[in-house]
Amino acid sequence: MTEHSTKKRRRTDDASVLSKKKKKKTSRDTAGPQPTSFKISSIVKPQFAPPIIAHTTVDYTAREGKGADALLKHYIGVFDPKTGKMQVVEAKKMVIRGVVRAKQATEEEMVQKTATSTTTDLRNDLGQAFGTKKAKKAIAAITENAIAPRRNADGSEPAPQKLGAADLALMETIKESTISVPTREALQAVVDAAKPIPKGNFDADEIQDVYVPEEIIGEEVLKAIPVRDWQEAIKNAEGVQVRSRFVAHRINRVGTDDNAVQRLRVLRYLLFLVIFWITTKQGRERGTREILKRDKLRQELSPAPEVVIENIRRKFSENGVMRKFHIDLLMTHCCAFALILDSFDLNTWDLKEDLKLEQKQLNQYLSEIGARTRISKSAERTDHMAKLALPLVFPKMRLQRRGR
Repeated sequence: MTEHSTKKRRRTDDASVLSKKKKKKTSRDTAGPQPTSFKISSIVKPQFAPPIIAHTTVDYTAREGKGADALLKHYIGVFDPKTGKMQVVEAKKMVIRGVVRAKQATEEEMVQKTATSTTTDLRNDLGQAFGTKKAKKAIAAITENAIAPRRNADGSEPAPQKLGAADLALMETIKESTISVPTREALQAVVDAAKPIPKGNFDADEIQDVYVPEEIIGEEVLKAIPVRDWQEAIKNAEGVQVRSRFVAHRINRVGTDDNAVQRLRVLRYLLFLVIFWITTKQGRERGTREILKRDKLRQELSPAPEVVIENIRRKFSENGVMRKFHIDLLMTHCCAFALILDSFDLNTWDLKEDLKLEQKQLNQYLSEIGARTRISKSAERTDHMAKLALPLVFPKMRLQRRGR
């Protein structure tokens, strides 16, 4: 027992000695170079600063931030190497916001603006609440265009400024680009050239030289139209059965006029156009008409030769279909031929019945070729008349209004 207790005591003493040696060794290892000593002279507390930072157009407001780290404080140390002293300054966490500064006006301007704007604002408010659409648009336009010109500080008009190099270059570019912009007259000429009307000499000095049948139909086509059967019937005082009121009521008079052969050919060409139109049917597409097949059309237009039939087909249809342009072109041709045959003063009733048009539609076609329409009233009836005279009066080009 004695030997065992003695060994146990020795082990305990050895362990204590080893632990002391380890502690000394650890302290030697962790010990580094000694820091330079310095002295804090004072802790500077921040002085109160104005919350607004000056700026020309923006006001900056600084406020102390409050949040989860409100109790946490930050410090900045300022060390002076000459004296070896350090000042510790508290640095608060600030939140800065910027607001655009309002323009300050003088008292006179405020009084004058209030007096003038009060009545204007009241009137505008009443107009917006109870005014018509036109009045509301006018008020909106005034508001949009209310851009005051710049003035000097004393209220006088500023001196005109000279244009710089960039402004002069911009003006030159605008000038070059606007040279190619067509004028209203040029646009009107383009529109007139694209209108579905007969070919005419609109600079002619005589009315009979404006629409010439040889130029409208073609001299070769016009000569190919047969009129001998009509001439024989007129000579023998026989009646001629035709599918046109206009032609039936004028065939005898035209056949006995001077230059009867040429005028009868124009009259028969007009008859071919009327038959060509009344034999069409509704097309598949809206606003279109389908013409007859070649064989049936040849039967309807008999005794017209093939050159005349093809002339009418090509001019007033495309692939067997008459679109709006072709329809308008045929109607204006009929109006021109009717005016020529009636010595440029036309009673529109027969032509209206042949073409199955309303009077308003026929008047529009007549105006497209430069004719003037009027109403002639008498005790028995009311007639609609059309006259072609110089100077011709055409419908003006309509300009669309810009949408707001």
